[in-house]
Amino acid sequence: MKAIIEVAKAGSAVRAARQQLAASRGGEAVDFRLSFESARSLFADLTPARVDLLDTLRRVGPCSVYALSKAAGRNYSNVHTDVARLEVLGLVERTDEGSVSVPYEAVEILVPLAQAA
Repeated sequence: MKAIIEVAKAGSAVRAARQQLAASRGGEAVDFRLSFESARSLFADLTPARVDLLDTLRRVGPCSVYALSKAAGRNYSNVHTDVARLEVLGLVERTDEGSVSVPYEAVEILVPLAQAA
């Protein structure tokens, strides 16, 4: 399963949710979709440091935020803040024991360019 992050017009998230629901009812594996209304808002939430954390966490596997900060070579407080935001976005999961993990094999970011006149 992969996470698809996209810039989409208002209302397209509802359309995508309907498609996901139909696919899941049919027994198909459903990719996680996350939509933003602009590239600016997408990259405000999904900074390069947060993308690097997703990559590091996927590489090292489920671990504590402290262990993740050590593996990433970053300050614990900053990693804690980034993990909390990634969790809200649905890109990171936390176990009952407090470990964090990335449940996706890949993350695709789709940013459409302006239409030519």
